[in-house]
Amino acid sequence: MEWQADGTVIARRPHGETAVIIDVLTLEHGRHAGVVPGGASQKRAAMLQPGARLSLRWRARQADQLGSFTAEPVRMRAGLMGDQTALAGLNAICALLVFALPERDPHPLLVARTEALLDLIEAGADWPQTYLAWEMLLLDEMGYGLDLSACAVTGATEGLAYVSPRTGRAVSREGAGDWADRLLPLPAMLGGAGDNRGRDLAEGLAITGHFLEHRLAPDLVGRPLPAARGRLMRRLLDR
Repeated sequence: MEWQADGTVIARRPHGETAVIIDVLTLEHGRHAGVVPGGASQKRAAMLQPGARLSLRWRARQADQLGSFTAEPVRMRAGLMGDQTALAGLNAICALLVFALPERDPHPLLVARTEALLDLIEAGADWPQTYLAWEMLLLDEMGYGLDLSACAVTGATEGLAYVSPRTGRAVSREGAGDWADRLLPLPAMLGGAGDNRGRDLAEGLAITGHFLEHRLAPDLVGRPLPAARGRLMRRLLDR
């Protein structure tokens, strides 16, 4: 078995004395792991850091084997390492992908958006809102997408102000009634009617964080969310 593709490293771990196992994110093959012989050497280690984009050739005798990679650098994304918030973003993205994605299950839209987000972070652009949209997409791709198109109670498409923490559906002020204090605020950043723009990012990340932590993690994975996401939240929201 053999394939060739470009992919981005999202995890690496030692394998024996001289090799490493890397997880890469590829358009055609999704999240895919393999051994890189000699990958622990100083020369090769720098090329195999999370965030690096590689030209890959994967080989195995049978399709269900771990197999091995030969890899050449395409883009190192060294700019991600020079800023602590950017590095926290990279670590959270990679950790969530390894946490949530099943191996060898293609998610081309998520891959494309991940590459674009990493490029944006490396460029030093204003990326937190794009990161929020990325978490929304991750939930959707994993089967836990939110429905913010209309009020779950009244069917109205205007005046949406909340999200149900149970169903992930939007709720209008009218529809919320006495239940408003049990719902999550829906910020304007996500199409809500709220006007507290200074809290938009925090409220948006609280929504995605709720469904990542209380739905995706226990239902799909059975483990707590990676600590890397919490570290990123502290950096983004304490600024």
